[in-house]
This record gives sequence, structure tokens and C-alpha cells, in this order.
Amino acid sequence: MSPDRPELMAALAAAQRWLDTVGSRPVPAAEDIDALTERFAGPLPAHGRRADEVVRKLASAVEPGLLAIGSPRFFGWVMGGTLPAALAADWLVSAWDQNAGMRDATPGVVAAEDAAARWILEALGLPATAAVGFVTGATMANFTALASARDALLAGIGWDQATLGMSGSPRIRVLAGAERHSSVDMALRYLGLGAPELVGVDAQGRMDAAELRHTLDADQAPTIVCVQAGNIHSGAFDPFTEIVDAAHEAGAWVHVDGAFGLWAGAAAALIGLVGGMAGADSWATDAHKTLNTPYDSGIAIVADPGALSRAFGHSAAYLLHSEVPDPHEKVPELSRRARGVPVWAALAALGRDGLAELVQGLVDAAQLLARGLAGLPGVAVLNEVVYTQVVIALIDDAITARVLELLLDEGLVRPSGSSWQGRSVIRFSVSNHGTDAEAVAQTVGAVAEALDSARRHLG
Repeated sequence: MSPDRPELMAALAAAQRWLDTVGSRPVPAAEDIDALTERFAGPLPAHGRRADEVVRKLASAVEPGLLAIGSPRFFGWVMGGTLPAALAADWLVSAWDQNAGMRDATPGVVAAEDAAARWILEALGLPATAAVGFVTGATMANFTALASARDALLAGIGWDQATLGMSGSPRIRVLAGAERHSSVDMALRYLGLGAPELVGVDAQGRMDAAELRHTLDADQAPTIVCVQAGNIHSGAFDPFTEIVDAAHEAGAWVHVDGAFGLWAGAAAALIGLVGGMAGADSWATDAHKTLNTPYDSGIAIVADPGALSRAFGHSAAYLLHSEVPDPHEKVPELSRRARGVPVWAALAALGRDGLAELVQGLVDAAQLLARGLAGLPGVAVLNEVVYTQVVIALIDDAITARVLELLLDEGLVRPSGSSWQGRSVIRFSVSNHGTDAEAVAQTVGAVAEALDSARRHLG
């Protein structure tokens, strides 16, 4: 690297130091927020400093407060790691500093995003004519797709939301499974659609298709049905074929929240989980999870490109206008970084076979982990491990809570605590491409030690 860029050399050194140790270091941050706040205390300096000094100071101040999300023993909150090609591409995106909103203004990054969009549809078996928008994460992907659904359904009954707004508009009914993810509720709230009407689910959180059909028949209001590819606890997938058939017979729009589960469509052995999913009207996912790209990698997909561009299209005299919808007409933002470029890099580095191996490898690691944990005395695996989630509970809630506390304190592994089926649980979300048999064995060993300690402590 050029010596004329000492700030980039400083950033590279800090990044290499972090990446070289993230797999072996304790997962929790070494210092808490109070200590970190103190490091950044003080007024705005009266005078500036050299860029390389700022970078080194930033790295030294922040590193003690970093969570090792990239560790192969990190299993919290369905957060993936980062593939090398995707990380490097993300650096280029920052260096290029392109606004990826207008096709003819920044054609280089837009062409890469267009290619990534085509590959996503191809890999997941979704309609090749669907429109793809790159957003921040799964919440905004749900928001973007559901905005398209809202406006399309209102237009179908003669209400122009773009002109008339939502005040006084006809009611849109939203149906969702009782175990939908909260990001769906957030997106609906942002869109003025309110809380969804809940449909019953089975023991693994899969929507009851028969109950859905009955609920659809009970009300003729324009309806959105939100289904799930990957339950946040069990990893289960809704029965898409039955749901899509029932919803479309009723004239409803079907949206799939596939934040981490949509990628099951890329692995041949997992195709059964997503049967019928391609018949939906929109889909949402987050490439930072299963695809292992850096953060800022949400993806909204809408089968009818016109519905997406009608929801977000706009014009101004100073903008360039392409013959086809510009990228900014597919997302809520006019200005944005080229966040689809790291997605392209990840897919290009993996190829179709590598993508299938990545997804299947996560599932294999989750199933290996489940078998190891189930072999420990008093540990019950509560879910059918069909995808990447493993949920365990101990003899009672007190021991479960104590084991989780010990695991978090010790820091070798990082699951997350939750409540499911009326019990306190520990959830392991296998999302990192580096989680191999050794990482699984270390995790099982850490849980075994925590369990022994908890039993001694609680008598």
C-alpha cells in the first residue's frame, strides 16, 4: 500500500489484528459501555489530528468493546460472519463512495448490483422477472416489500395511497403466524397497518394452513398474509404451498419473511423446506445472516416489478432518469451506498456449489451441535433441527438461566437466552461459515462444564 496513505495502512493493520484473533478470542467485549464511554469523553477537540493518528486512536479505543460476532462460537441473534471476498468488496464500496441510486450516474456499481440480483433469484428459485432492492437489513426488507403489498392492494380497490395517504383509507387486513418475527410487526407499524391478526401455529411455530383458510373466508377485506421461512426459535418453515394456494384464492398478497431461511432454497437437500415458496408475491432476507456478507445487506424482492416501483418511484428535475426503473425506485432511500456489491462478491466467490455447501454446512453444524447437546444429562433439545436453529432447556428454568449466565461469563461461546413454549431456553443460531466440528465440540464442552457448575451451585 502506498506510503502516501498512512491512514489506510493504519486501518489495514487494525483490521488484520482483529481478524487474526477473532476466532480464538473470548466472544464478549472486554470492557462495558461505561468504560468505553469514558474513553470517548471530552469536548470536541479545538484542533484536528492526522488521519492515521485518528484511525489508530479509534481502533485502540473501540477494540476492547468489540463483540466477536465473527467467531465460529458465536451463536447469538442469528448474526452471520463475513466471507473474505465480501469484506474486501465492502472496503471497495467505501473507497469508491458511489451513490448507487441512479443507474446512468454510477453504472459500475449498479451493473454489479443488477448481476447480484439476477444471481439471487436464480440461486433461490424465485421468479426471474422479480424486482430486487438492496436495503439495510431484514426489517427494512420487510418494510419495502410490505409497502408494495399495501399500495397494490389499495390500488386494486381504487385508492391511490401515494396521493391520498393512509388517513381515511380502506382497511387492509394483515394475517401472520402467532410466532412471526417482531420485525414484521415493526414494518407494519411503520406502514400504518397496525398489528397483525394472528393465525395459530403448530408446536414448531409453523402456521396452521387450515386455520388460515378459515380466517381468510371470514373477512373479504384486502389482505396481506405474512409467512415465515425460518422460525426464530425452531428454524421451521411454514407450509407454503397450502398457504399460497389459500391466500391467492382469496385474492390476498403473500409475503415471506425469510431473514435467514430464504437461503434454504439454494441447497438441494433443503428444497423440501421451501416448496411452494416461489409462488408468493414478495420476499425479504438479510445477506448478513446466512450468506455471510457484512452488515447493511438487506434484500427486498417483489414478484411484480411495477408494484415495487409504484411504491417507491419518484422524480425530480435534477435527477437522471433511466429507461428502466432506477435503483432508488426500488427502495426507501434516494441516496445509498452500493450495498449490493458485497453480495455480488460473496456469490461470485462461492458459486452455485459453494453457496449450497455454505447453507448445508450451517445446517450440518446445527444438527451436530444438537446431537452433542442432547447427549448431556438433563439437556432437552426442544426443536426439530431442520435448519440452523438449536433450542435447549434444562431440568428447570433456574438451571437454564444459571447455565446461560455461566456461558456468558466464561465467554468461550455466545448463545442467546429466550423464552419459548412457556420455558426459559438457550438458543444457538448457527450462522457463521467458520463453525466447524471443532467449534461444535468446544461449544458442547462449554455447556457441559456450565451445567456441572450450575448443578453444584444450585444443589
